[in-house]
Amino acid sequence: MALLSDEMLFESYSQAVRLQLDEEFIALLLAEMQRRRFRPTIPQYH
Repeated sequence: MALLSDEMLFESYSQAVRLQLDEEFIALLLAEMQRRRFRPTIPQYH
């Protein structure tokens, strides 16, 4: 995760949500975004 730029992290998260990938993977991406205090407007995962 540390090698991903903020932009790539956000794109990965967005695509994972759009493609309805594994919830644990999406949670991992979201946790990394929160760890970086990176808070763009992001789609909500339900």
